[in-house]
Amino acid sequence: MMRRGSIVFAIAMLALLFAGLAIDYTERESLRPLAESYVRLLPQEVATPNVITGILLAYRAFDTLGEVAVLFMVAAGVGLVLGGGVMRGGTSAAADAEPVRPASELVQTGAKILCPLIMIFAAYIIMNGHISAGGGFQGGAVIASGITLLLLAQPDYRLDVNFLSITESLAGVLFVSVGVAGLLFASGFLDNRVLPLGRFGAFYSAGTIPILSVLLGVKVGCELCVIVDRFRR
Repeated sequence: MMRRGSIVFAIAMLALLFAGLAIDYTERESLRPLAESYVRLLPQEVATPNVITGILLAYRAFDTLGEVAVLFMVAAGVGLVLGGGVMRGGTSAAADAEPVRPASELVQTGAKILCPLIMIFAAYIIMNGHISAGGGFQGGAVIASGITLLLLAQPDYRLDVNFLSITESLAGVLFVSVGVAGLLFASGFLDNRVLPLGRFGAFYSAGTIPILSVLLGVKVGCELCVIVDRFRR
């Protein structure tokens, strides 16, 4: 009874806290000075209508590289902890597991229809991230969602983890190489002005930001797919 009362008390305190936040909330009618400066400078210096992508892949691109490195370490840690190993006697753990129950016909049919559309949508998000809502992180997450649906529809399907690992490593190396090119041919590491900025709002614009977005999407998608594959074993 005491434990139940403490839980109810904790929930009531959280409800009061969030109620206070909701009551005191007022929508800002103008941007803060920092946000206003970003909105003013990005079209001139980076030539991208998507302010968020411009910040992540231009002004704070080095931070984005660190975030991707953290995701890589997460994928590597999950692989070490949950990776399929070899048991005593030379047999793998997956070989001794019970047969996987196949998915229903509805799930299989839905996956056949939706998976290609999901991958096309992911490619659109990644490639247009510099001119519309989206980017590499979002597109990579959509890729992983499509692969998750595929694994739900085909439980016995095995991803080529080695290929995914090589692909994400290559994407990471190319990402850093673009950054080094900024040091050599522009004014700093990951400076997007290595390539011409082009016309504002055009598909071929914003310098190296579209390239970085594609590399980021490939790297994030591969890492999330490896994590999903490890968790289902």
